[in-house]
Amino acid sequence: MSTTRRDIAEAFRKAGVVAGDTVMFHGSLKSLGFVEGGAVSVYDGILDAAGPGGTVAAATLWYNGNPEECPKELFDVNTSPTWTGALAETLRRDERSCRSNSFSHSVSAIGARAEELTADHGKGRAYPSPWSEQSFAEISPWSKFYQWNAFYAFIGVDMNSCTMKHYIESRFVDKLLRSLPPERYDEFRNQLAKDCKSTFWIFYPGQVMREALEERGLVQRTPIGNTTLLSIRTRPLVEATLEILHADPEKWCTPEFYQWILSLEKARSC
Repeated sequence: MSTTRRDIAEAFRKAGVVAGDTVMFHGSLKSLGFVEGGAVSVYDGILDAAGPGGTVAAATLWYNGNPEECPKELFDVNTSPTWTGALAETLRRDERSCRSNSFSHSVSAIGARAEELTADHGKGRAYPSPWSEQSFAEISPWSKFYQWNAFYAFIGVDMNSCTMKHYIESRFVDKLLRSLPPERYDEFRNQLAKDCKSTFWIFYPGQVMREALEERGLVQRTPIGNTTLLSIRTRPLVEATLEILHADPEKWCTPEFYQWILSLEKARSC
């Protein structure tokens, strides 16, 4: 049995995509089984579901976590490939595609708002992250996904593949740091991963968080090809996850990171 572009569109409409939507997806092409037309049929089918006026996007991450193998200076927004799979790489190489200029967390997109989505990645207010303070900045595709309440999809993969979780982690850490007296911000920020120089960060488990979000009724499951489409809107994804993290950080953080939070709280109360 094969899956067609029309099948993809119907599955996304059934899951809740409407005209004018921005759809961000992570996915495994192999999980779908045989797809007529290959990867292009998948994201064109998503675009059909979001039309007219829709946009389809994927994370086209180049940086592999090793600054010696992938110095950020070598990133080329036009040519650097992504390691995030055939669907994302095919979309990146599509002549219709626009890509944001971030060595660590670029996004590629096709459709009505593709240029708007990918423009000026890293501008505006900076937010902390292990890669750079611009990766999830106020002006970035990740922030725009939240602002636009984008449809966030997982095709045959779980939410351990959720790049948006790093935007959420950035917001979580920023709120904690902003609760400090301003003169102590840099002291505590510099204890965390920064500029690809360490891995000391919250990094909450995405699949376990998906289970918590499902318990709240926020995750949709829809058959698609030979696999399952998991989906959630970005506003409830971000807001519910932040609420869960702040309510019980000890459950979601490593012991070392939780001790950092406790030391920050002590500094705040002094």
